[in-house]
Amino acid sequence: MDQNTLFFFHQKPEAIPLYEVFEERLLAGLEGVVIQPQKSQITLKNRRVFGAVSFLAARKAKNRPDPYITITLGLNRREGSPRIDQVSEPYPGRWTHHIVIGSVEEIDGQLMAWVKEAYDFAAAKR
Repeated sequence: MDQNTLFFFHQKPEAIPLYEVFEERLLAGLEGVVIQPQKSQITLKNRRVFGAVSFLAARKAKNRPDPYITITLGLNRREGSPRIDQVSEPYPGRWTHHIVIGSVEEIDGQLMAWVKEAYDFAAAKR
């Protein structure tokens, strides 16, 4: 893990194991992913941004696991799964989904299928 990513987690180091599993599955499943750590999120890109990892409070504090990370994905449709904590449509045909992850077991095939869908959606944009 590079210094910028470690800096992102400096206030919540207990969430690093969640991110490490997510990053490992992400890089094993998708080619050409660019991971760009920033101050408030870790941006995930191919040709365009398709997702992010952050500490967005997408769920009420009393219902949020500790530790947690929030995975944000852009899809061309609204996913109705109860696993999705928040959904918005910032512009027609693009739905932003926030998913709070509190255990490595939640980084499963369903989540990674959504990540792949977001990756493909971003790659198809002009």
